[in-house]
Amino acid sequence: MLKFSHAIVRTPSQSMLEGITTGMFSKEQPVYEDALVQHANYVKALEELGVKVTALEPLEEYPDSCFVEDPAVVMAEFAIVTDSPKESRNGEKYEMKKVLKDFYKEDQIFYIEAPGTMEGGDVMLVDKHFYVGLSDRTNQEGAKQFDQIVRQFGYTSSTVSVTEGLHLKDFVIYLENNNMLVSPVMNKVEDFQKYKRYVVEAEELYAINSLYINGTVLVPEGHPKTQAHIESLGYPVKVVNTDEFKKIDGSLTCLSLRF
Repeated sequence: MLKFSHAIVRTPSQSMLEGITTGMFSKEQPVYEDALVQHANYVKALEELGVKVTALEPLEEYPDSCFVEDPAVVMAEFAIVTDSPKESRNGEKYEMKKVLKDFYKEDQIFYIEAPGTMEGGDVMLVDKHFYVGLSDRTNQEGAKQFDQIVRQFGYTSSTVSVTEGLHLKDFVIYLENNNMLVSPVMNKVEDFQKYKRYVVEAEELYAINSLYINGTVLVPEGHPKTQAHIESLGYPVKVVNTDEFKKIDGSLTCLSLRF
């Protein structure tokens, strides 16, 4: 069972108003002041679950930099700095590399290198196996390099096609104890048939990206059916409002690196 002791977050920059968005979850522009309040409450929720949070300063030059999950994948044993194909996001990895050196030795930090591309939102861990989404942000070469790295530490990986949006974890999430939240498309993936799957209804699709932390599940506010299902599985739930981040395709897992 995963136990997290640390998390890295980055305070949103005012430039988040220009963040990349597909418009899939909302057509509105974020309200910056509200985003700061929601981010602070998110950090508080992590801390209440026993996680020591390192909060980084805003990066105005990178509008999406509060989504720290994308420039790295972190485990207790290693960290992998990813390589976004999006020019407006790619520079985030250099800032994240500096931070990771406070937690990892040089030989514990690895890199996805061109022509490989990857963002952390496409990486989902289930026990000792990583599912890597092949998407507009993560390609086959990036997944291949990732596999070569994680196998050194006793992990395995396989790929899943992302056909309906930005990242894999927007459409499937693992909650530990064999439980998954899935979209109708991800519900059909052969590799996921061995898990207990709950198909989230279209109007609550955003709630798929709920976040398991040390036995409790953080659930985005405003999704009562998904919340009720998670509670029916026996998990304590904390409801967190991430509405401002939803407007630029951001969600609960995106906002932190947990290890």
